[in-house]
Amino acid sequence: MEVIAIPKSVLKELTTELDELLQLATDASKAYVGIFNGERWLDNQEVCLMLGITKRTLQSYKDKGLLPFSKLNRKNYYKLSDVQRLLAPNVQTQANEYGTF
Repeated sequence: MEVIAIPKSVLKELTTELDELLQLATDASKAYVGIFNGERWLDNQEVCLMLGITKRTLQSYKDKGLLPFSKLNRKNYYKLSDVQRLLAPNVQTQANEYGTF
C-alpha cells in the first residue's frame, strides 16, 4: 500500500470542492424528478419476469395495446403502474379474450 501525504489545507480544499460537486449533482437530479412524477420505469426483462411471460408475448401485448410503453435510445420502458394494472384480474380476463394468457 502506498501512502501519500498532502497538506491539511489541500485536503480541506479538495473536500470543499467535492461537497460543491455533490450539491450541483443533487440540484441537477432534482430537476428531473418532475419528468417521472415519482413513477418507476421497467425494461423488457423486468416486465417479462414480473408477468412471467416471454419477450414475444410482451411484443404481442404492445401490438394489441394492452401495455403502453415509451422508447428511449431504442429501448422500451414501461410504467410500473401499467404493469400492475395488467396484473389486475379484470385486465387478465380481457387479455384472455385476446388469447394471450
